[in-house]
Amino acid sequence: MPRTAVPVTQITRAGVAAPAETNGDPVNNHVIPNNGRMLLLVRNSGSTVARTVTLRLPGLHDGQSITPRTVSVPQSASRYIGPFPTDSYGSQLQVDVDNAELKLIALGI
Repeated sequence: MPRTAVPVTQITRAGVAAPAETNGDPVNNHVIPNNGRMLLLVRNSGSTVARTVTLRLPGLHDGQSITPRTVSVPQSASRYIGPFPTDSYGSQLQVDVDNAELKLIALGI
């Protein structure tokens, strides 16, 4: 199946309402439109263990896959991650979650 899309909420000087979270999908994972000026808010809604979000880097380096970047989100905590330069992460950011307890919000800056 295709990756689950996460919408990007554009932040404005006038302000915007807090967007709804996208539930983590550890089976299909996620894709987010990326223009290089986007932040990802990841919240661990679980109260027992830290969870991991993986940010995939497209392409190859010297014929080898590029090691994905991982971020640990402590139990009952949140992490702001980004921005994601398009020359490294591409125009479609691929995000993998290890558990449905992770909730995602993408913010355009």
